[in-house]
Amino acid sequence: MIKRMIIMLVATGIIFGGIFGYKAYSGMMMGKMMASRGIPLQTVSTITAGYQPWQPSLKAVGTVTAMRGADLSPEIAGIVSAIHFNQGEEVKAGDLLLELDAGSDLARLHSLAAAAALAKTTFQRDQAQLKVHAISQQQLDTDEANLKQALANVAEQQAQVDRKMIRAPFDGKLGIRKVDLGQYLSAGTVIVTLQSLDPIYLDFRLPQQALASIEVGQKVLATTDAWPEQTFPGTIEVIEPQIDPLTRNVTVRARLDNREKRLLPGMYASVNINTAAPQQLITLPQSSIAYNPYGNLVFVVEQGASDKQGKPMLIAKQIFVTTGNTRGDQVAILNGVKEGDQVVTAGQIKLRNGSPVAINNSIQPANSPDPKVSEK
Repeated sequence: MIKRMIIMLVATGIIFGGIFGYKAYSGMMMGKMMASRGIPLQTVSTITAGYQPWQPSLKAVGTVTAMRGADLSPEIAGIVSAIHFNQGEEVKAGDLLLELDAGSDLARLHSLAAAAALAKTTFQRDQAQLKVHAISQQQLDTDEANLKQALANVAEQQAQVDRKMIRAPFDGKLGIRKVDLGQYLSAGTVIVTLQSLDPIYLDFRLPQQALASIEVGQKVLATTDAWPEQTFPGTIEVIEPQIDPLTRNVTVRARLDNREKRLLPGMYASVNINTAAPQQLITLPQSSIAYNPYGNLVFVVEQGASDKQGKPMLIAKQIFVTTGNTRGDQVAILNGVKEGDQVVTAGQIKLRNGSPVAINNSIQPANSPDPKVSEK
């Protein structure tokens, strides 16, 4: 019995030893094969670094605001008796737009005007009588006070009548009419909006560090997706004299030329401000930069040692760079890359320092300074 167990244990040991030995041999042979193959060749695309003109600028998005804009409404309540405007038309300051029923107010105005006329006649008659000493100075003073009071009553009632006639406070374009003939209006009910569209304002915000680059009178250029092929020139008119303590941004107002009245209040628009003379900077596609907490880097393709067949090899070299501002698909390189360097633009995620590479530039990443959104 014991002999059989010994034979079984020996047989089991031989079997497991063979299995483990085979695994060790296979691993050793695989390691030798991988070592003989070396580091695999990686295919990348590259671009030749070169200088391009670069216009330092600030960009922001703002809201279009009318130079003068108001929702017109009556000061007092009344019934609409006449409408003198058409929706969407241009009006001048002082044009009569709407009348509220003022029949009772006009009647009272006529009554007060008659009383004022009588007081004036009495005053003029008593002036003549005073010269012949027919009345006292006290009587004439009383007549003069009565005349002034009567005229004040007329002026007050005239103001009441004028409040029922809504006029345009400035030149502009009317919007949609929101009342109808015969409708009772409470004080403050909106009748129509009036907007002055040319020129027009654009309000936008910039970070506080931009204050050193902007000033009143500086030229700006605005664009909007409503009119993608058109630009709207203007100038900075006001810089807010305080910084928002929550965002540390400053509000800037630019005055834009809007002769065609294409910009409307409430629209958003992008604004570009040139802050200095054009420079010559090395630019690269943003896709070529590897952004890391410890620094930004790129891979540059250089000539390496020859392979076993004696052919020259290309290798990727890792270089840290200092990046500047961005525009579109491009980023400015301030330090680290020289003119003429072959910089990897795609495929760098599979590279490490010294990796052998092959270049295939049949496909290149976007590299436009001002990319446009395709409508297709």
